[in-house]
Amino acid sequence: MEAERAARPPARAVSSGAAVERVKERGLTRLLNACSASARGLAGAFRGEAAFRQELALAVIVIPLGLWLGRTGVERALLIAPMLVILIVELLNSAIEATVDRIGLERHVLAGLAKDIGSAAVFASFVLLGAVWLLVLTGR
Repeated sequence: MEAERAARPPARAVSSGAAVERVKERGLTRLLNACSASARGLAGAFRGEAAFRQELALAVIVIPLGLWLGRTGVERALLIAPMLVILIVELLNSAIEATVDRIGLERHVLAGLAKDIGSAAVFASFVLLGAVWLLVLTGR
């Protein structure tokens, strides 16, 4: 199966009536494109999202503190991971907000709900951070 896939020529944009199939890169080109897109996403979030900058500032404090306070590798991982989850969830929330704003700036119940749910996800990740830190640090 793998040899058959490698032998195939790369996919091209093909029009089949109304739909056009998108060309997907493979191998190292795909990896480099993905890294470039990720860097643009992080830079865009840093430039345009105050919440992301604030959470990144918190991460600069929490991650070294977690490394210092954790006694074992597992404790260190438990203290650091929720902070990374907060950053990930904030990036996803920002993507949702950007998409909703792109669709239209007029107020709509579903647009507001989408943004509120994203915000709730960020809040839940902060609850996770607090719970993990409380459990790890008081369980000694």
